[in-house]
Amino acid sequence: MNVSGMWICGAGVAAMMLGEGTVWWAISAAVSGFGMALLYPNLSAAVADISHPAWRGSAIGIYRFWRDLGYGIGALGLGLAAHFSGQIQAAFWFVAVAMGLSGALLWWLGEETHPRLNPIFSDGSQE
Repeated sequence: MNVSGMWICGAGVAAMMLGEGTVWWAISAAVSGFGMALLYPNLSAAVADISHPAWRGSAIGIYRFWRDLGYGIGALGLGLAAHFSGQIQAAFWFVAVAMGLSGALLWWLGEETHPRLNPIFSDGSQE
């Protein structure tokens, strides 16, 4: 779900640069929002799934720290992309590429935590 959410969200952001008009932007924003809806709640759930109950709260706090720090770093990256290219569209392409690469990295390195799909998590925790 996380990988497909990242790719759908990135595709929606990229689509914003490929068309014009209110209807086009509304559709591409809806695609991006749908991808984010698939992605966002599942990231926290994945962290909770792979952390032991004794340190689950700390794990989620650390995840949220890095996620929130990413908002600031991402904003700087967007500004730098727009500044050095001279075009605001570069910021959108920066996000689309970053989401695509993040999805690919998660697909490659991520581990399924659903007990039915990965028996190592059948007891609900990894020890």
